[in-house]
Amino acid sequence: MKPTIRSGCGRVEHGRRREAGERGVIAAYVTLLVVPLLALVGLVCDGGRAMAARQAAATEAADAARAGAAQVSVAALRSGSLAVDPSMARRAAFAATVAAGHPGQVVVSGGQVSVRVSYRVPTLLLGLVGVTSIDVSASATAVDVAGVTKVTERS
Repeated sequence: MKPTIRSGCGRVEHGRRREAGERGVIAAYVTLLVVPLLALVGLVCDGGRAMAARQAAATEAADAARAGAAQVSVAALRSGSLAVDPSMARRAAFAATVAAGHPGQVVVSGGQVSVRVSYRVPTLLLGLVGVTSIDVSASATAVDVAGVTKVTERS
């Protein structure tokens, strides 16, 4: 039969008495479980934010690349061809990234406009375990759409 111990609060405890070395054992277990649990919740929460930011960066890069590829050379049009004006394309694409809030890198080559957008997303919960931000980046390339270069009228 187990001894019955009465505490000063009127509570009855059945079982063995606690040893002096067992004090704080539950606090140690809770501490050891809370840190990995917070890290896991942080990965889910901040990982989701990073995925959303990466999608936003991809959208910004694609929009900027399209804006750059839309800059048609007037001189080329006058000569009867369709080509991207490299300096105007570079300026338009860079202006689009600045307008989106994340200035990017723009490369114009051979009618292709490539844009890379990268930035840091601050973390909410992972900062508790030492990760203060997550780097995200995305690239996109757009080309000029070669339309009809010669128009022939039919009667």
